[in-house]
Amino acid sequence: MRPERAPWNHNIHYHPLILAAVPAGCQRGLDVGCGEGVLARELRQVVPHVVGIDSDGPVIGRARQQDNGAGVEYINGDFLTYDLRPESFDVIVSVAALHHMNAAAALSRMRQLLRPGGTLAVVGLARSRLRDLPADAAGAVAHRVLLAGKKHQQVNAPTIWPPPQTYAQVRRIASDTLPGVRYRRHLLWRYSLIWAKPAGPAAAR
Repeated sequence: MRPERAPWNHNIHYHPLILAAVPAGCQRGLDVGCGEGVLARELRQVVPHVVGIDSDGPVIGRARQQDNGAGVEYINGDFLTYDLRPESFDVIVSVAALHHMNAAAALSRMRQLLRPGGTLAVVGLARSRLRDLPADAAGAVAHRVLLAGKKHQQVNAPTIWPPPQTYAQVRRIASDTLPGVRYRRHLLWRYSLIWAKPAGPAAAR
């Protein structure tokens, strides 16, 4: 009898990158645009208190049904306006959600909610331009190779396509909003942003 293949898609593929960015001693985490809570539940395995927020009610309902005792606190609300205490999270993560919001406003809110010394880890989608065609072609090859032996899992949440910003625009917005952010383009039509909020006086800037 063959073992059941693990669910996989382009977002799940980059969960290890997100989890590797979690700082030591992290006590509180926030997953922005948590969807059905897959990443939030993985984060809960290494962070004592995790909050997942998403504006889609049915999606949050499915997240709660699938929690199976993981202990994630799920919030149905608009991340940009929901009442969350500033500087109350040690790590803030987000996968494939930033393009659903005003990117500059969302990154500014994440910066506000992050404690000094905390870490922000985002994996997102952007719009390709002509210059991105070689990377897109490489992504198509990588998709076929990585999918072999895996069970593709559909994303059961609202989608926006194409994303409003190009990769270059996202990089510029992130650099302006999060000085010193580490931007990286990835094969599977994704980019990542990793940023550590400065401790001390610089954190207020």
